Amino acid sequence: MSTPIQCISPIDGSVYVERTTLSLEAAREAVARAKNAQLDWAALPLSERVQRVRDGIARLGDMNDDIVEKLAWQMGRPVRYGGEFGGVDERAGMMADLAEEGLAPIEIENSASFHRYIQREPHGAVLVVAPWNYPYMTAVNTVVPALIAGNAVFLKHASQTPLVGEHMVQAFHAAGVPSEVFQNVFLSHETTSALIEEKAFGFVNFTGSVNGGQAIERAAAGTFTGVGLELGGKDPGYVMDDADLDAAVETLIDGAMFNAGQCCCGIERIYVAENLFDAFVEKAVAIVSGYRLGNPLDRDTTLGPMAHVRFADHVREQTADALASGARALIDPELFPDQGGAYLMPQILIDVDHSMRVMREESFGPVVGIMKVKDDAEAVALMNDSEFGLTASLWTRDIDRATRVADQIETGTVFMNRCDYLDPALCWTGCKNTGRGGGLSIIGYHNLTRPKSYYLKKPVN
Repeated sequence: MSTPIQCISPIDGSVYVERTTLSLEAAREAVARAKNAQLDWAALPLSERVQRVRDGIARLGDMNDDIVEKLAWQMGRPVRYGGEFGGVDERAGMMADLAEEGLAPIEIENSASFHRYIQREPHGAVLVVAPWNYPYMTAVNTVVPALIAGNAVFLKHASQTPLVGEHMVQAFHAAGVPSEVFQNVFLSHETTSALIEEKAFGFVNFTGSVNGGQAIERAAAGTFTGVGLELGGKDPGYVMDDADLDAAVETLIDGAMFNAGQCCCGIERIYVAENLFDAFVEKAVAIVSGYRLGNPLDRDTTLGPMAHVRFADHVREQTADALASGARALIDPELFPDQGGAYLMPQILIDVDHSMRVMREESFGPVVGIMKVKDDAEAVALMNDSEFGLTASLWTRDIDRATRVADQIETGTVFMNRCDYLDPALCWTGCKNTGRGGGLSIIGYHNLTRPKSYYLKKPVN
């Protein structure tokens, strides 16, 4: 049965987009068409698939001015930041550059007697379930290498950003990727689960909440379908006693507040060495106090609304809980008189500890708690005291010290002197409740294909 999907704009609470989901039968038919078309797509030379995908990305870039304004309406990011195409282009370009290496057969022996090798085979149909917070960059992480590897791709985007998939397929179809090979689909949760349970897909990649990832795993249980999951995060920053203070404050606070804090690898908790704590906090408050909260279509706005009122209310609840437990809020509400609804003022909290929800639960909003630590051992213990493990950011002038600390952190990526960035040449992965699997890099290609071994005994002449 078809059901409507609505995007409620965070700008004014209006219904900005409405689409109708596919029925289960219609979705099954779409999968069947994709699987038929995938065989011809996979038979194309790798260089041809790479070029068509590159051309699709270029055409997506040509649409960027239109995309930026529509993103503001759908999920609230200020237009002054220019959208996501820079990151999209970087990630897609890197995956295109890595394709030959990532998909190359592994040669074991090619002698007079035997040819033994391992080849990479596409899964067939790949389902990409993408989130709304960075809707183009997160989708492209899987869409591009999946297509290049010879798969057909179904893109199911978040209901908050329904136009994203439409823009992507329009660009890629115009570049020569067959319409049946790359499909944008609107599916209910029930239909999505049913398709996975029926083994409709060879691989499913999901980016979103822990609950959503658990639902995907339940649907895939017993089907032996490959699943990649990037779920929650509570990413820490640690400012050591020898850090470049100005660089650390500027970067970590931007990492905590950019996109209204709605970043998978955003900084959600900061630990600062005792000798730098007071100065760090003072500089952080000065930066955040200068933000301008408002309509994202206004180019003077530096902080837009959160994507939905319920997301803002979740952060308000966490903050209120922390304040009731003894935390102190340092940002003056009078600086942000227009907050309310999806518009949430940024906040810095001190006198926090790990008994508070704001230091344990994912916030995904413009709030960050800052704690004083006495040494590396205490910082490591606090950074690891989390159910999540996506990234960690270390600030020091000593790379050997950073490496020693990094080796002890339970996380997918460690940064030194930067944060909130995805290097497409490195594997994007996590541990604990952040999920499993890995995207981008050569490993991304390995997850989007399966190994097939060839043992060829040559005839004796």
